[in-house]
Amino acid sequence: MKYEPVIGLEVHAQLKTNTKLFCGCPADFGGAPNDHVCAVCLGMPGVLPVLNKRALEFGIKAGLALNCEIAEDSRFDRKNYFYPDLPKGYQISQLDRPICQHGHLIINGKKIRINRAHLEEDAGKLVHAGAAGLHGSSHSNADFNRSGVPLLEIVSEPDIRSPEEARDYLTELRNILRYIGVCDGNLEEGSFRCDANVSIRPVGEEKFGTRAEIKNMNSFRSVQRAIQSEIERQTKLLESGQRVVQETRLWNEADGTTHTMRSKEDSHDYRYFPEPDLVPLAIARNWVAEIKATLPELPEERRQRYVTKHGLLQDQADILAESQVMADFYDRVLTLGADASKAAVYLINDTTGYLKDTKKEFADLAITPENLRDLIAAVTNGTITSNVVKQLLPELLASSGDVNQMIKDKGLGQISDESGLRTIVQEVLDSSPTQLEDYKKKPDKVRQYFLGAVMKATKGKANPQMINKLLDEMLPTVPIE
Repeated sequence: MKYEPVIGLEVHAQLKTNTKLFCGCPADFGGAPNDHVCAVCLGMPGVLPVLNKRALEFGIKAGLALNCEIAEDSRFDRKNYFYPDLPKGYQISQLDRPICQHGHLIINGKKIRINRAHLEEDAGKLVHAGAAGLHGSSHSNADFNRSGVPLLEIVSEPDIRSPEEARDYLTELRNILRYIGVCDGNLEEGSFRCDANVSIRPVGEEKFGTRAEIKNMNSFRSVQRAIQSEIERQTKLLESGQRVVQETRLWNEADGTTHTMRSKEDSHDYRYFPEPDLVPLAIARNWVAEIKATLPELPEERRQRYVTKHGLLQDQADILAESQVMADFYDRVLTLGADASKAAVYLINDTTGYLKDTKKEFADLAITPENLRDLIAAVTNGTITSNVVKQLLPELLASSGDVNQMIKDKGLGQISDESGLRTIVQEVLDSSPTQLEDYKKKPDKVRQYFLGAVMKATKGKANPQMINKLLDEMLPTVPIE
């Protein structure tokens, strides 16, 4: 029997507010343990929470970017569970009246529905130390710096049908949140975390199978691998006549499998009830309209513009739009009058390769939009060859500078003097007797060798059109058979 996966994702995105959700403590990552805490986020008796309006604004902004309906009336609820890093013994969250509902994202032409996006406070963090054993001991320390940090939990409908589609959804979701400035999307610091609900069912059947929730995934690659592993595990169970148990499982990156953590809770297990210390929210429509007016051009809109207006290939548009910083840079280059296609190639091929080699971010680069415009102009007007760009662009990325002056100082201008090039071509031909004999047999294949040899001799500065003209004249005539 063939099975298909049914996947839903729950993303916790930390909102980029200066302070926590219900108190004035810094929401910054890091710091000494328990340095960013107060009586409110430590859950001391008698203290009262006060809602951070900026967190609510960011939640609404994200909901609008995700095509959600923004509630006119919303409220907070208490989610009760006992765990050492939850100081109050409950978490302030939202259950049946979230701020955002019924949204969607378009992923590779397919609509992935978003059930809801709601605000909640983060828990603290347990730091495990020591080694357990017969003569050893182990202990855990609680760091509450993260306790009370504002989160937006974004819950998709179970519309995802493959690990690759899950990864694409997460990539687009993170890009959107970063574009609108509400979340930095840093997976290493835990500001963008994902849990996956995975089940399988026979192909063609409508009823869902029993799901397992997967946690402990700290990269998009881990999410994709964990989902694939879970699909394979559940398939083996059903094919051997066993059943899938509803549970929470942890992803183990080292062995590439999921492992049982605990039985999966449902909402009634948390004994939700309305938060008595916070009044219900009445979200004014004019405020929502004001927030909507601040939304920038989102990734999908940008991709469409690059393809339809500037003639880029879809793959090129996808790569450029993935990084808002690089896309903004590209747009500034275009406003300066540079050729859209050439600018895209230099950014996508050369610049991204440089970033990978140097392990830098685009924002760290020294190059300016004017630098790239001038570089493209120098190639277009024949001042330098495209081969020289390979030498000059990395220097601009590292330290910027006046492009035309650099070309002059380094003697990188294109060689177009016919008499000088004729001498170089003749030297190449004289030093290549074997290739000349091969050329008589296979001219189309061997001709490229001579072009490359002349370019090498001139350090990439020779005019390619001039070289080809001279080769036409100076290579032996090959009889037509």
